[in-house]
Amino acid sequence: MLGQYLITFREVLEAALITSIIIAYFIRTDKKHLVKYVWIGAIFAVFAGIIIAITVSILYGGLSSSDAKLFEGMAAIIAVIVLTSMILWMALKGKDIKKEIDQKISQTVTKGTIISLIMFSFIVVFREGFETVLFLIPFGANDLAGTIAGALLGIASALIISYLIFRMGVKVNLTRFFYLTSILLVLLAAGLLGYGVHEIISYQNAVGINPGWLGSYAFNLNIADGSLFHHKGAVGSIFAVMFGYSIKMEWARVIAHLSYLIIFLPLTIFAYRKPEYLDFLRRIIEIFKKLKLLETKK
Repeated sequence: MLGQYLITFREVLEAALITSIIIAYFIRTDKKHLVKYVWIGAIFAVFAGIIIAITVSILYGGLSSSDAKLFEGMAAIIAVIVLTSMILWMALKGKDIKKEIDQKISQTVTKGTIISLIMFSFIVVFREGFETVLFLIPFGANDLAGTIAGALLGIASALIISYLIFRMGVKVNLTRFFYLTSILLVLLAAGLLGYGVHEIISYQNAVGINPGWLGSYAFNLNIADGSLFHHKGAVGSIFAVMFGYSIKMEWARVIAHLSYLIIFLPLTIFAYRKPEYLDFLRRIIEIFKKLKLLETKK
């Protein structure tokens, strides 16, 4: 439930922040009469997201056991691709998001059509809703009740925090918030990628395709099914969702999991802390220059 909560909380908060920026723009430019169209677009987007979630659930329910494994595997991998792009986009463009939205809203208002305004609001909210549904598919396939509970708690938490920020004036360091949640999401995405690879290997085995040594187990902890530390146990399941923990993993899963972490964890940290790292590098370069000058004088 923790992973589902984190994903939903982050996505809904982003949608709420973008919607609030749009509304703030109209209030600031004395166009309060247009705010209702922002809400219309947002509400349509929410309903569209719910319809997609229901449709996916119905389609998944009609799949055979082997096809369901392929569906879960592909959904997990696609979710990781979208999730990673979202994390990096927010890291690189998050600081300018208000400026970009203000410019787009200004262009939309200049066109003078109510439909274009509703569509703009719909698209920005629907994108977050679609991403949320996509990210939750692999979780819902294994734990529907936990996914629904985590999603509802995430939605409630995000809306409460959005209200406190924009209506009550509570100050939150959003850059630091997105930095910390991005690190957690990278850890979650690595586990999700490993899970997707595992499901594809399971599909191959089910249809008679030999994955070779990549499908053999890299390790097996031999933890009993009823243990708290089994990946389906009370403690192990938390680590399974957040970090991709499992009592046994195929070589392909281990390679995919570790490769993702090695590439995207440092990349995400650098994207958020780039000024600090660049400043550190400048200091190192200055030290070397001073050392060279000292050597020249000698």
